[in-house]
Amino acid sequence: MFQKIISTKGFWKSVISLGAAFALLFVIFKWGIEGFKVSYFSSFKSPTAFFLGLIVGGFIYGFLVTYGKFRGKLKKDEERN
Repeated sequence: MFQKIISTKGFWKSVISLGAAFALLFVIFKWGIEGFKVSYFSSFKSPTAFFLGLIVGGFIYGFLVTYGKFRGKLKKDEERN
């Protein structure tokens, strides 16, 4: 089932788009908590680690949500047949 889900057309595109949306919203939300100060972006001890963490976290979030969405869709399609 896992291989079937990740090879479904549109799966990886959805993972990337959801992951990017999550990362963007996360940064905006955190920046808003800090009062939308420009200094927020220079306040990290390691900006590279922060943005790498955003990418990895976004990918994990996107993968899990997309996997659940596609799994539900495939199960529903199997029940119909």
